[in-house]
Amino acid sequence: MFQKILVAEDVDSTNMAVVQALQQLNIAEVHHTQYCDDALLKIRKTNALGSPYELLVTDLSFKEVRSSDRLTTGEELIMAVRKDFPSIKIIVYSIEDKSYRIRSLFQQFGIHGYIIKGRKSIPELQKAVPAVYAGQDRIGSVEVMEALKDKSLLDIEKYDIDLLKLLAKGNTQEGIGNIFRQEGISPSSSSSIEKHISRLKEYFGANNNVHLVAIAKDLGLV
Repeated sequence: MFQKILVAEDVDSTNMAVVQALQQLNIAEVHHTQYCDDALLKIRKTNALGSPYELLVTDLSFKEVRSSDRLTTGEELIMAVRKDFPSIKIIVYSIEDKSYRIRSLFQQFGIHGYIIKGRKSIPELQKAVPAVYAGQDRIGSVEVMEALKDKSLLDIEKYDIDLLKLLAKGNTQEGIGNIFRQEGISPSSSSSIEKHISRLKEYFGANNNVHLVAIAKDLGLV
């Protein structure tokens, strides 16, 4: 079983509930923090000392954010941890239940488990931890497993997500093209962007750009 776990969660009651649940699994060290920056710092320090955390349990949404914080979301924390410490196991414990976001965390960031907060989530987390330790992958509740089977978003690529995010911020097609060129994203021509937007509207059955953005928000794409 894991012997050293870090919990990143900004709500005190949830933080304590998760810590207590993990302690009941006879885990030697369960530490916790309310800030993503502090979580990354703790992971760096323990690795430098030769006693690294084996598992990170993190929320995705953090309301308690300090002005000096560089990392403000669980997703940003996961990205930073994955970049420097690829061997650490990660379980997400969040209220977020959007299919695309759940799938992307498994596919893009290599998380090992996802538990949706709810009435039975603590027992599910207690089951997930030993399962992840045993080497099982894609651990989650029934809702998570259903989300991973959802085939409605399989054709959506990162380019489409970037495009939708910029569209949601009110950027014009020309403006999106300029941003893409600055960031080295291709294709960036106005005609190509227009074609992609048209494809997305047809894909989602959207009447116009505003409707497209609304659908994307409902699906958790932006």
